[in-house]
Amino acid sequence: MRDYYEVLGVQRGADEAALKSAFRKMAMEHHPDRNGGCEDASSRFKEINEAYSVLSDPQKRAAYDRFGHAGVNGMNGGGQGAGFGDVHDVFNEVFGEAFGEMFGGGRRRQNNGPARGQDLRYDLEITLEQAFAGAEVEITVPASITCETCEGSGAKPGTSPTVCGSCGGAGRVRATQGFFAIERSCPRCGGTGKLVLDPCKSCNGQGQVRRQRTLQVRIPAGVDDGARIRLAGEGDAGQRGGPRGDLYIFLSLAPHELFERDGLDLLCTVPVPMCVAALGGEIEAPCLVGGEDCDGECRIPVKVPEGTQTGRTVRLKGRGMPSLRGRERGDLLVEMFVETPTHLSARQKELMRELAETCGEAQHPKAAGFMGKASKFWGTVSGKA
Repeated sequence: MRDYYEVLGVQRGADEAALKSAFRKMAMEHHPDRNGGCEDASSRFKEINEAYSVLSDPQKRAAYDRFGHAGVNGMNGGGQGAGFGDVHDVFNEVFGEAFGEMFGGGRRRQNNGPARGQDLRYDLEITLEQAFAGAEVEITVPASITCETCEGSGAKPGTSPTVCGSCGGAGRVRATQGFFAIERSCPRCGGTGKLVLDPCKSCNGQGQVRRQRTLQVRIPAGVDDGARIRLAGEGDAGQRGGPRGDLYIFLSLAPHELFERDGLDLLCTVPVPMCVAALGGEIEAPCLVGGEDCDGECRIPVKVPEGTQTGRTVRLKGRGMPSLRGRERGDLLVEMFVETPTHLSARQKELMRELAETCGEAQHPKAAGFMGKASKFWGTVSGKA
């Protein structure tokens, strides 16, 4: 019989942590399930468990260190070999935290209880106006609901599911492989612990049917693109009377004809007639929020300074989106786009020519500055040529 320290590949003075680490590594390597039920692997696995069951016990280890194998005979670790219960307990001691319910000991999950229904996802596109003011939206969601005919049992009315004979209603069975037992869901009943011998015709024994469900969803004011709304208990029905899952609604904002959103701010590009841009004046810009200076059609006056150029932006405080959590509001940024007139009459063209003849650098400072830079560039290029 091999020396137990040699079996685990550790020194005689190895501490508890070293013993456990060595056992974990070797037990995983030689476990029968990992070696196709090989007899040599089973024998080696038994030897490893036997060695660890002795060396991990201070009393047994002291007797073994003093008298060898003779010192532990009759202590469930010597010449008679470790019993199945000992092997099972030893393996659970080391691997219980890692594998939990998978093995016969440690934490176990009861699989034959009511199962919670699946969560569902629904993608909903909303308008900017709905995101701004909030809204009630009706949606239709395909979901599993409890069969009304059998009330979720899956059995034909007047009958009941029977207890599974393979697992005795436990929903789990234990299989022995070599010197180890593995507990798993019962393959016959699928872990439910019950069998439907006479299935309900409405749901084919499933206890659930697929239906379109109509729900009212409240969209809170201020939601942004990518926001998620959770409707608890509006997912698929649970099995065997289990609780329903949840419904998660993912929101996306549809593109708007007038506005672009940037966080809480709104951006709107407004055309400005060339004459108004040159002389100064006032234009109307659309907005989503009302006020004393905003009429019923959500228009707001915007002053145009004299000599306004394309790209000039006016910030209107508090005219943007509301905050989802709080009273804060964003701003409305009105970007001006100076529009060149088209389809001029003969008289209008004549007036434009007269205006052009009288305008110079003072009226076109940007053009004058640009031409100065351009002339310098052309001169440099010509000199190099």
